[in-house]
Amino acid sequence: MPRARSTGEPWRVGVLFSRTGFMKVIEDTQLRGTLTAIDEVNSAGGINGRPIEPVVYDPGSESSAFGRYAKKLMVEDGVTTMFGCYTSSSRKAVLPVIERLNGLLWYPTLYEGFEFSPNVIYTGAAPNQNSVELCRFLMESYGTRFFFIGSDYVYPRASNRIMRELVRNNGGEVVGEQYLSLRAKDRDFLPVMREIGRASPDVIFSTVVGDSTTHLYQAYADSGFNSKVMPIASLTTTEAEIGAMGPDVGEGHITAAPYFEGISGARNSSFVELYKKRYGQDQPTNMCVEASYFQVHVFARALEQVDTLETEALRPAVLGSEYDAPQGKISINLSCAHTDLWTRIGKANRQGQFEVIRESSSRVDADPYLIGYGRSLVYG
Repeated sequence: MPRARSTGEPWRVGVLFSRTGFMKVIEDTQLRGTLTAIDEVNSAGGINGRPIEPVVYDPGSESSAFGRYAKKLMVEDGVTTMFGCYTSSSRKAVLPVIERLNGLLWYPTLYEGFEFSPNVIYTGAAPNQNSVELCRFLMESYGTRFFFIGSDYVYPRASNRIMRELVRNNGGEVVGEQYLSLRAKDRDFLPVMREIGRASPDVIFSTVVGDSTTHLYQAYADSGFNSKVMPIASLTTTEAEIGAMGPDVGEGHITAAPYFEGISGARNSSFVELYKKRYGQDQPTNMCVEASYFQVHVFARALEQVDTLETEALRPAVLGSEYDAPQGKISINLSCAHTDLWTRIGKANRQGQFEVIRESSSRVDADPYLIGYGRSLVYG
């Protein structure tokens, strides 16, 4: 239970993103998005006259550390609401803590779906909001032969299971599948590139994350492959990873995401301007920054309504709420606590940005168990 608060005492919330280690490249941007939104709320007067005070820990890209810090936040720091986690492994390390102690985790990262917790608000994309349309686009545009490559942990294996069903049930074929360590370097990807050369797929589907993303794309470029003919398509490669690898290396590759920095609209323009003013004109936004940012604002609106951090009061106020996010208007789905988001497919260009080549006409309802697609997952 949150401590009793006197008038004017800050609302303390936990923040768990890695600023060090192999996941820093993306989690540091999630931290930035979170703190940007908190500062924005506080500059406008806080919540009911009280500022939000972030209690920030760096789990150092180690999944077990997320669980330890979540417990520290709740037991020692008196925090019940926290924003954090990128990998599914880190989320699953936090889950037992927040469920046992009745906290609330805001999770701003795409994931494999097939999960529900009364103690989590999921604001990243579920498979029906990215994998389904990405598979459709790739089969229409490049061909039916897929090679899967992923980091070796929960999300890539589960995500590839879904993509495998999509490919096979729609007449395609998975011609290879490889998993590498989360700490994999350039040299580790070279044997995989040779195998890809032998398998001759039409497209590479990547669920590689963190620093290894740069090494994957560099190994691809060094192997002489052509993104116009056989691109790497991903759910996890954002503007942050493209910046790390270099736009020349990332050019022509594909990502499916609810948000890209280059989408049009006044709301996104103001968000990008705010972010770059704070972190530098050379620092791009990305889908993980955007979700980390808007979820704080959704939280703030609910907190203003209930005026308490008690999970049993706060969560019902969140469910069903809407927010005009940079990607477009989103809503927290009342039935599953996932977020109804936009579906977009982008192709990386020489400027390190993604050009949107396909997008939904409106937000797509979250369907984390793919119930609306039936068991066969055949397009129709």
